[in-house]
Amino acid sequence: MTARSPWTCVLWDVDGTLVDASEGILRRLTIALEHFGKRAPTREELVHWIGPPMFESFQVNVGMTPDESSDAVAYYRSLSRGDGYTTGAKLFPGVEQIVADLAAAGVPQATASSKPENQVVALMHHFGLAPAMTAIVGASADERTLSAKSDIVAEALRQLAAAGVDTSRPVLIGDRHHDIAGGAEQGVPVVFVRWGFSWPHESEGAQAVAETPDQLRALLLIEDADA
Repeated sequence: MTARSPWTCVLWDVDGTLVDASEGILRRLTIALEHFGKRAPTREELVHWIGPPMFESFQVNVGMTPDESSDAVAYYRSLSRGDGYTTGAKLFPGVEQIVADLAAAGVPQATASSKPENQVVALMHHFGLAPAMTAIVGASADERTLSAKSDIVAEALRQLAAAGVDTSRPVLIGDRHHDIAGGAEQGVPVVFVRWGFSWPHESEGAQAVAETPDQLRALLLIEDADA
């Protein structure tokens, strides 16, 4: 059997889609929020934090001003640097094989993450996924210059096109509604995965929904009988 894809390229969200970094995120958020006199989130409340840019989340979730949020992001990122960007992170079961199978089928891939790009690069190398990625794209370090999901998707497509990739039929794999909204602004359909940190209603507007990695693989790769 040989595999082919109905898509010319695949874009991956990272947090909640490829990588479960919740353990480290909860620890750092607890320290950062208490430092700024705010209540720390419970693990159940991480759904409000994982996915969107932290600069946005500090404002929406705890009512910080943009300037306060900038200070909080800087403090939070200092904790991340101290921890090491890969500490406590793990891949969701099954996704590593999908990335490998797509690469074996010759399907170009890229990340399109709201996580700062230096952290995305560190994670992709740590988990051995970097060789499968034609482009590794994340947010700018300040999470303001380049942070909107739509802009990150556009940048990932730009880098893929510059590398000679056919971007006529891209797909984005994500686990939050802002992935769907950002993809829609760029005309990129989204396959929504359920194993991340999301509410059930967030899948509205997705091209398809995958409950398991096997379901995701079936949406990304078609098996052909060898002649």
